[in-house]
Amino acid sequence: MQWLLSLLLLGLVSIVSASSSSGSKLLVVLDDTAEKDSYSQFWGDLEEKGFKITYSSPKSDSVNLFKHGERDYDHILLFPPKSKGYGSNLTPNHILDFMKAEGNILLALSADSPTPGAISSLLLELDIHLPADKNALVVDHFNYDTTSSPEQHDVLLVKQPRSPRKDIRSYFGGEGVLAVPRAVGHVLGNASPLLAPILRAPSTAYSYNPKSDTEGIEDLFASGEQISLVSAFQARNSARFVVLGSIEMLKNKWFDGKVKTLGGKDQKTANKEFAKQLSGWAFKELGVLKVGRLEHYLNEEDKPPGVNGTAVGHSELNPKIYRIKNKVTYTIELSEYTSTHYTPFIPPAGDSLQLEFTMLSPFHRLPLSAVSTTANSTIYSTTFVTPDQHGIFNFRVNYKRPFLTNVDEKRTVTVRHFAHNEWPRSWRISGAWVWIAGIWVTVGGWVAFVAIWLWSEPVKEKGFKKTQ
Repeated sequence: MQWLLSLLLLGLVSIVSASSSSGSKLLVVLDDTAEKDSYSQFWGDLEEKGFKITYSSPKSDSVNLFKHGERDYDHILLFPPKSKGYGSNLTPNHILDFMKAEGNILLALSADSPTPGAISSLLLELDIHLPADKNALVVDHFNYDTTSSPEQHDVLLVKQPRSPRKDIRSYFGGEGVLAVPRAVGHVLGNASPLLAPILRAPSTAYSYNPKSDTEGIEDLFASGEQISLVSAFQARNSARFVVLGSIEMLKNKWFDGKVKTLGGKDQKTANKEFAKQLSGWAFKELGVLKVGRLEHYLNEEDKPPGVNGTAVGHSELNPKIYRIKNKVTYTIELSEYTSTHYTPFIPPAGDSLQLEFTMLSPFHRLPLSAVSTTANSTIYSTTFVTPDQHGIFNFRVNYKRPFLTNVDEKRTVTVRHFAHNEWPRSWRISGAWVWIAGIWVTVGGWVAFVAIWLWSEPVKEKGFKKTQ
C-alpha cells in the first residue's frame, strides 16, 4: 500500500512540476544525433523544468504531430535541416495545423544550413521575410567577437533586449551581452499586429553572402535595426511561433562563455539566461493569462422588488436582461502564469484593462480598476449606467498585447425599455405639478359650470300669449 501511495505522490509531483501551462511534451527535430551533445546544457535546462523531450530526425516516418485527431505533442523545436527540407509529416500545412491546435513552435535557422523553400514560404505567410540568397548571413564590423571571428566578423555581440515601451511586458531583459554566431537575419512586415521582434541586430550590422563578390555590395537585403535576429509570432488563438536566427546561440560553447569586443574588453555571454527566457516564452511558461470568474449584476439600490430581494425574472448574477438606465457592476478575475503557478495579473506600467459595452459599436468604453487580490489572481471591476437605448448588447474585454496571450471575453445581454409600471408617478415629479394643477382646475371649472347650468331655472317672461 505504501508503494502505491508513493507512486501516486510521484505522479502528482511530476504533474505539478511541469513548468509549461500547455503541457510538457516536446518534440525536437534534428538531423545529426551526434550534434545533440553540443546542446546538452540547453536540454538539461528543459528537462530540469519538467519537459519530456522526444528526439527525431526530419525524415523519420514515425514523426506524427497528431494522433487520433488530437495533438500528440505540446511543443516543437525545429533544427535547421541538413537536407533540402523536412519530411512528409512536417510540411508547412502540418505545421500550420499544429498551430491551429494551439501547439507552440520554435524554429531555428543557421547560415550553415540553407533554409528550405517550403519554410521560407511558410514564414512569408506569417509576414516574415528571409533573404532571397540562401547563403546570406549577418555581419558587423564593429560589434563582433574578435576571438572566434577575427576576419569574418560573423559572431555578433548584441546587448540583451529591453522593452521599447513601458506598456509592453518584457521577458527578455538583462544586462549581459549575447553572442549570435552566423545568424540568418529576417525582416518583419508592418501589416501584422501578431508579430513582435525580440532581438534586433546592431545599427552597424548588415546581411550579405560572403561567397559572393566582397568588393562592393549594391543591393542589401537589410541593414541595422531593420534586421531581426529573433522574432515572435503569436496567433489569434495564442499559439506561439518563434524564429531563432542562430541555432548556434544555444550551444554549450556560448553558454556562459567568454567573448572579446573590438576594444579588447573581455565579457561573459548571457546566452544561457536568454535561452531560458526564450524557451520559457515560446513554450508558454511566461506571459500566459487566464480568466477566472466573470460576473455582472445589478447594483443593490437598482434592483426592483421581487423574491428574496432579487429582480423578478432575473438571476442574481449574470442576468440575461437589463433595463435602460440600470446601474450595473461588472467584474473579471485575471491570473498570469509564471513558470510554475498562476499569480495575480497586473498590466504593465502605462497600460490598463478596458470594458466595452457594445452593440455594433461601443456605447461605453470604461477602465477596469483592481478592487481586490487573491493568492493567484486579481479582480477588476467597474460600475456604469446602461444607455438609453434598447437592443442586444455585449460586455466585452478585449485585451491583446505583445508577449501576452490574448484575452477576448464576451457576454451577451438584452437591454429593454421601462415597463409600464416602472415609470415614476407624475406626482413624484415636481416639474409636473403645474400641469397637474391645471388639469384639476380645468376639471373643477367644468364640474362647476355643469352644476350651475343644471341647477339654474330658466327665467319666464310675463304676458306671453300662445297662439295657434
